[in-house]
This record gives sequence, C-alpha cells and structure tokens, in this order.
Amino acid sequence: MKRLLAESLRSGIKLEMIYLSDKKVVTQRTIKVLAIGESTFKAFCYLRREERLFKLENILSITVPRKKYFRGA
Repeated sequence: MKRLLAESLRSGIKLEMIYLSDKKVVTQRTIKVLAIGESTFKAFCYLRREERLFKLENILSITVPRKKYFRGA
C-alpha cells in the first residue's frame, strides 16, 4: 500500500480509495497524494474538493482506477 502511495506522490496519478473514517463511515474517494508520513498521508480529495489528512490504518482498499474505454458504433 505504501508503495502505491509513493508512486502516486512521484508520478501524480490519482488513486481510488475506500476509507473508514474515525466515525466509522465508509466512503469511496478519488485522491492525489501530496505527502506521506509514518502513519498518515496528505492528499487532495476530489470528493471533498480539498486537502485532507488520512490515516493509513483506516484504508480498506486502494487502487489505480481503471481507464474507461468507449467503443464507437
């Protein structure tokens, strides 16, 4: 997981994350990593449209989003 976050930080790719808040609310977010600490990381959250601080232990899933391809008729 930390390797994927580091790759996002290095390359600027967006990630999709399923996150459990401290209030036990599960959300799906698209993020762009800005900084990585020992147990937290800062990212721009496209759901909230602002920079947020996330706990690594609260990540339920994190992936690179699949590209969407459209076929013409």
